[in-house]
Amino acid sequence: MVEENKNNSEKETFEFQAEISQLMNLIINTFYSNKEIFLRELISNSSDALDKIRHKHLKDGVSSDYNIKLEVDKETRRLIITDTGVGMTKNELVENLGTIAHSGTKAFMEAMSSGNTDMSLIGQFGVGFYSAYLVADKVAVITKSEEEKQVNVWESEAGGTYTIFTQEATDDIVSRGTRIELTLKKDQLEYLEEHRLKTIVKTHSQYVGYPISLLVEKTKEEEVEDDEVNEEEVDADGAEGEEDVTVEEAVDDDAPKEKKMKKITTNYKEWEQLNSEKPIWTRDPKEVTTEEYQSFYKNLTNDWDDYQSVKHFSVEGNLEFKGVLFIPKRKPFDIFDPNKKRNNIKLHVRRVFISDNCEDLVPEWLSFVKGLVDSEDLPLNVSREMLQQNKIIKVMKNNIIKKTFDMIDEIAEDNEKYTEFYNNYGKNLKLGLYEDQKNREKIAGFLRFYTSKSIDEYRSLDQYISDLGENDENIYYITGESKESVDMSPFVEKLKKMGREVIYMVDAIDEYALQQLKEFKGKKLVSITKDNLKLDDDDNVDEKEYAELCKTIKEILDKKVENVKVSNRIVDSPCCLVTSEFGWSANMERIMRAQALGDDQQKSFMVSKKTMEVNPNHKIILELKSRLATDKNDKTITDLVNLIYDISLLRCGFSLDNTQIFSNRLYRIIEMGLSIDDVDDSNNIVDEAIEEVEEESVMEEVD
Repeated sequence: MVEENKNNSEKETFEFQAEISQLMNLIINTFYSNKEIFLRELISNSSDALDKIRHKHLKDGVSSDYNIKLEVDKETRRLIITDTGVGMTKNELVENLGTIAHSGTKAFMEAMSSGNTDMSLIGQFGVGFYSAYLVADKVAVITKSEEEKQVNVWESEAGGTYTIFTQEATDDIVSRGTRIELTLKKDQLEYLEEHRLKTIVKTHSQYVGYPISLLVEKTKEEEVEDDEVNEEEVDADGAEGEEDVTVEEAVDDDAPKEKKMKKITTNYKEWEQLNSEKPIWTRDPKEVTTEEYQSFYKNLTNDWDDYQSVKHFSVEGNLEFKGVLFIPKRKPFDIFDPNKKRNNIKLHVRRVFISDNCEDLVPEWLSFVKGLVDSEDLPLNVSREMLQQNKIIKVMKNNIIKKTFDMIDEIAEDNEKYTEFYNNYGKNLKLGLYEDQKNREKIAGFLRFYTSKSIDEYRSLDQYISDLGENDENIYYITGESKESVDMSPFVEKLKKMGREVIYMVDAIDEYALQQLKEFKGKKLVSITKDNLKLDDDDNVDEKEYAELCKTIKEILDKKVENVKVSNRIVDSPCCLVTSEFGWSANMERIMRAQALGDDQQKSFMVSKKTMEVNPNHKIILELKSRLATDKNDKTITDLVNLIYDISLLRCGFSLDNTQIFSNRLYRIIEMGLSIDDVDDSNNIVDEAIEEVEEESVMEEVD
């Protein structure tokens, strides 16, 4: 300890600069959840000191030993950090540890005084050396520069003053470099435990370019002579009264006897290096093996499975940074958990861990990408606010997105691998389509869908466009609950007959993504379930011929539909229900109805008015037209119109508002089909019940 050294010069007492006193008072008297970063800060300072002396030695042609060592003394509650760095002179001690001059502390204090700083970040970003007072009530810095013969000692108990004195250099103190002795607070003794220190170094300083060693206690078993047993045997051999001794026994007595051994456990101490993992991102990608990437990936992510793709890159120029990105082989179960971190990219500055939750480093839709980036240009002591505003972060973000696109392109070269990738992360790409305007068309090129021509294998939008004719300007799509349900939808009947391909969009997120993707490579995306669909076909029908039928159907359905007209999009079905171009589709209406916290007022506003389109060539429509011409008061027309309306609701993806009405109508049709005699007035009772329920439904719609 410092106090044990002799020949000390007289201690000089100095006052801290006002801002430093304010900072240390804040650190001591306020609770912070992430105190462990004090060790990262001190190791980073040691690494900087080693960088300086190493650079000086390279210029002078000198070689030396460069290292950082950690040691604990539980009896005195001391944690000791020693480096063989450049050291400090007396003037440098005053300048660096007594005033705000370096390490971003001044900027931090200014932000703190304005109330714009997250107080839990003290010690994490921008306060450097002073973070030691998060865990220590006394700090001593023993340092020696190559420019001076004596050792300089700085001490402070975090009050308003600190003392400096000099003493003779001895190997016990420091030969060159700096030794920091932290006397820990009584409630912070966890930082004297080996496993705790190992965990902190692994988390924050694993890739520091100099060996970090910890003096650890170990035990070993050794075999030694059991002196007590051997002495007893000697005494027994020399005892009197053994007169009957044979020749053979005499010969045996002259032979050397085997000594008895015993095992004992001894304690000893040795230096154990803590940062053995090498920063592979600093190496040439051609020199890194697949096994090394696998090992690095599992160490970085704690994933038991291998990665699917890796991208090792380096960016040089005005800004310089390197990194390694991975796409995991399997999708995390909590990939869209709102409480989960938004990204899995660890940010390092000159191989020192800074943050694994920099929200501006990657967009949310790329949360499945894992990896590490290391900047040479960011300041080591950087606040979260600075990260969010730093242009280097924006450049990193653009490059991470670009490198991720490169990985996806490489995966897409193998159709089987890409199918596996898309099943895992297709929803992420669609989220990117919704959020990332800048890269929207690039992301759209990665999307895959089932289509009317490929119900079992994915097709891309590029493949769809490649099969279009010269005059085809539209990409037709339909949204729904499943590919089986939309494949049987009445909306696709005509397009299938014409040989047109229809994309089946069956993910709930498709409805949101399509709000942003209006066209792709000059081709317009057109929903075949919306009104005003125009198809180039030769089936021309005289709409005036069906005007009376359409008018009658509209009168029967009343407010249930906004309009009734002749359709050009259906072939086998009698009718279908379409929605307005800018309103919710049937699938979107189904999704919004399922929202537990949905806004009922918004639902009523966004639910589209429906238009019924009738198939002029279907036998049911032709029969209705015929009966209407014969007898306008035919009661079966009303039943049939309401029944085909309800059936169309179901087939087009809507929900029935009242299943009782639908059931009663079906029962009556069954009775008619079975020619059941009308013995009593039960049918009239049913009719009255239906009319009452319908009136109630209409009133609810009006309300």
